[in-house]
Amino acid sequence: MPTLIRMPEISANAAAAQLVEWLVEEGATVAADDVVASIETDKAVVDLNAGAAGTLVRRLAKAGDQVAVGAAVAVVLGQGERADAVDALLAQDGKKAIANEAATSPAPQTPAAHPPERSFASPLARKLARQAGIPLEELHGSGPLGRVVKRDIERAQAAREAALNQAANPAINPAVNPAFESIPHTPMRATIARRLRESKQHIPHFYLRGKCRMEALYALRAQLNHAGQRDEDLGQERPSSEAHHKHSAAERHGARRFSVNDFIIKAAACTLRDLPDTNVIWTDSAMQRYRQVDIAVAVAIPGGLITPVLHAVETLSLSQLSTTMAELASRARESRLLPHEYQGGTFSISNLGMYGVTEFAAIINPPQSAILAVGASNRVPVVEPDGSLGTGVVMEYTLSVDHRAIDGALAAKWMARFQHYMEHPATMLV
Repeated sequence: MPTLIRMPEISANAAAAQLVEWLVEEGATVAADDVVASIETDKAVVDLNAGAAGTLVRRLAKAGDQVAVGAAVAVVLGQGERADAVDALLAQDGKKAIANEAATSPAPQTPAAHPPERSFASPLARKLARQAGIPLEELHGSGPLGRVVKRDIERAQAAREAALNQAANPAINPAVNPAFESIPHTPMRATIARRLRESKQHIPHFYLRGKCRMEALYALRAQLNHAGQRDEDLGQERPSSEAHHKHSAAERHGARRFSVNDFIIKAAACTLRDLPDTNVIWTDSAMQRYRQVDIAVAVAIPGGLITPVLHAVETLSLSQLSTTMAELASRARESRLLPHEYQGGTFSISNLGMYGVTEFAAIINPPQSAILAVGASNRVPVVEPDGSLGTGVVMEYTLSVDHRAIDGALAAKWMARFQHYMEHPATMLV
């Protein structure tokens, strides 16, 4: 019997994913573990495997389509199987989808004289049609076997809006003088919008702003980077018989140069370790206090941002932290993170200092209870401990806090402890 390749549930509770591109043409021979397409969830682009060996005889979705989780996207015909079995399998799958929908749908509230709608449509399309007030019977489905799918509802909505706009402004010809360009939302952009709206609606935010002197941290960073570079250079100059020494200082420090962000992540991890009551997540039934510090770090990517997660940061050396963060950020920008690398996290950091932003307040990433927003380090006038005026390098930062989970006094202790680590950076490395 032919095999259906279905859209998997990559992200927890995801209703659909976008088929980005096909990597295999119809008629191609595939193995079970061959990658046949790329799919985009709300977080990343991942590979879709064939799942069975044979010939990919039919593709049921186009690049750019939003496909419901569990829906068939292609058919693989095994060796010796008949091609006419494909249509029978698709018809059976369509009937099964209708039966499943009927079994899970609530009983109709309309009078008996008005039977329930029997249009062939996906559950997601039915929901969108109800919300938009679009009769399904007026639509011609573009899905398998003429099924009405999400894109059909979106097209109907767009056509209706265009007609309304034209009726309201008959003098405007959008084909000649377009006032704007409509750019469809990507799954990532739509998810970011939904989660941020939910965060501001349901999480009672409060904000604490702080400053720290950065001279000691910059001096230590320069010392570590200089030592690593010097030892690496020495390693290159050694005779070949010694060049492979496993415990060289260059390997201890790593070839990568430490960034200020590495120290910020480490300082936050040490602070969360010292104050475990801030390493928490609020739920309606209990407070979840986590035994390890998992920090999500915001990384800008085309079309939005993603927060790869560093796990058990309090146990990592600065070198391990720096190397892991660099690898995660690189794969994030290529949309190649694995689900476990961007899901979870007990705390978040967003650093816009590299863009010259002095200070800002970030929105908490639910279900977490806090996020640290970091600005640029600038040389500004300061009052020295002896009361004299001078200049110093100062970094400003803002902690956004969920007041349900963390009270003001505890958040203030967090700020003071974080400042201590930033101004005495050697203490976070021991």
